[in-house]
Amino acid sequence: MSRDGAFFVSRCKEVVSFWGGTRRGRRVRGGGLFSPLDVGKEIAALASLLQTSECGVGAARGRRRGEGAGERVERARRRGRPAGKMPFIKVVKNKAYFKRFQVKLKRRRQGKTDYRARKRLVAQDKNKYNTPKYRFTVRFTNRDIICQVQYATLKGDITMASAYSHQLPKYGLKVGLTNYAAAYCTGLLCARRLLKKIGLDETYTGAEEADGSFFLVEHEDEEGPAPFRALLDVGLVATTTGKKVFGAMKGAVDGGLYIPHNEKRFPGYEADKKELDADRHREFIFGVPIAEYMEELAEEEPEMFQRQFASYIAEGIESEGIEEMYENVHAAIRENPEHTKKVKTAKGGKRRKAVKLTRDQKKANLKRKIAELQAARE
Repeated sequence: MSRDGAFFVSRCKEVVSFWGGTRRGRRVRGGGLFSPLDVGKEIAALASLLQTSECGVGAARGRRRGEGAGERVERARRRGRPAGKMPFIKVVKNKAYFKRFQVKLKRRRQGKTDYRARKRLVAQDKNKYNTPKYRFTVRFTNRDIICQVQYATLKGDITMASAYSHQLPKYGLKVGLTNYAAAYCTGLLCARRLLKKIGLDETYTGAEEADGSFFLVEHEDEEGPAPFRALLDVGLVATTTGKKVFGAMKGAVDGGLYIPHNEKRFPGYEADKKELDADRHREFIFGVPIAEYMEELAEEEPEMFQRQFASYIAEGIESEGIEEMYENVHAAIRENPEHTKKVKTAKGGKRRKAVKLTRDQKKANLKRKIAELQAARE
């Protein structure tokens, strides 16, 4: 037995005799401070120390004697033992790891784009050549709703038509520009604007009456053009039942776009019965929950009502007229969905940059100013 092994055995005997371990399966008389389980842990710790140290117990002795690392490695080499290697430890992030490390895409690092979903929305079959794959994109900000019809190219996404909720005041909706009813109006405006641009607004009028029921555009004339097909792009929004993104999609579908979907995510869908309550969905489209909340808040907490619905009060909108207001907005959008650009007014004349002076001209100007100052003092 080697010297290190003998030291290990002697140390184990000391632990058993001092603390009171087990001997031939029996408890040592006199007892100890710890149980046999603690003794086993102490022995396991000594065994791991013997296996994982640079040169076993001899390395610890060498450190106590004041030997350097080179001397310990040389002594280990003479004994035929590996020096400086720790078993059971795997270095994961080594040089090869960092050489092959590839950073994620910029918009993934920023948390803006789900590239797994985007690939499935953008990738087109090769046998369709350069046919675009259209997406109905819906995005929400704190104060706005954005609906766009886009398709991807190598240079970037091309937007065919877009609509924003801040454009709805033109059609009579001046308050509540971020709720479900406003999302429906924005989707309807985007769909009608696109179909008018490509000349299909009269062929595919969509559902002219918003009753909340499930609706899909059908190819009416086989010889004529097919309905405009687009896929819903929700971005990073959680697609749970009743989300506003599905309100925008419903508005686009009722406006005449063909977007493949089902009724399971509309508000009013009952999972137990597996059917859609169209009347409940219609209430969300026409802002009925907002009117009910206005009435309830006005009765129970008038001060909070004055503060929370200040914009409605300023516009003279009451709870009884909300449903009629949205009906008028839908009719105005269908009548004229085109966007009129604002004419920029000129602010004064054309601004011209001063001509750069030469060094001699600057010196002459400086002399002239000095002379003027001296003349003023005199």
